[in-house]
Amino acid sequence: MPAIQFAWIFLGVSVTAEVLGTIGLKISVGFTHLLPTAFTVACYTGAVWLMAISTKHIEIGMAYAVWAGASTALTSFVGIAWFGESVTTLKMLGLALAVISLVVLNLSESPP
Repeated sequence: MPAIQFAWIFLGVSVTAEVLGTIGLKISVGFTHLLPTAFTVACYTGAVWLMAISTKHIEIGMAYAVWAGASTALTSFVGIAWFGESVTTLKMLGLALAVISLVVLNLSESPP
């Protein structure tokens, strides 16, 4: 498997770790519960480490845009599905636009 494919896999795992870390923030109740706090720190550490590895082969602007956009969208969906956060037409439109922007960014990437 080419290095660029591994970089995208690492970036995807980084996004997952960031989303899990953010869920940990919610369940740590302001870092007052030890295990969720440790989980959050481990997830965020892993997320940044994996993103750093992925930027060896993915442009930093692209990597960060995908990481931030995908993490934001997924975290919003988790908040709605698991924590009963509000769902509005405007919020769904914003999330759809975030996902569309990631697709457009990836389509604009020039081959290595």
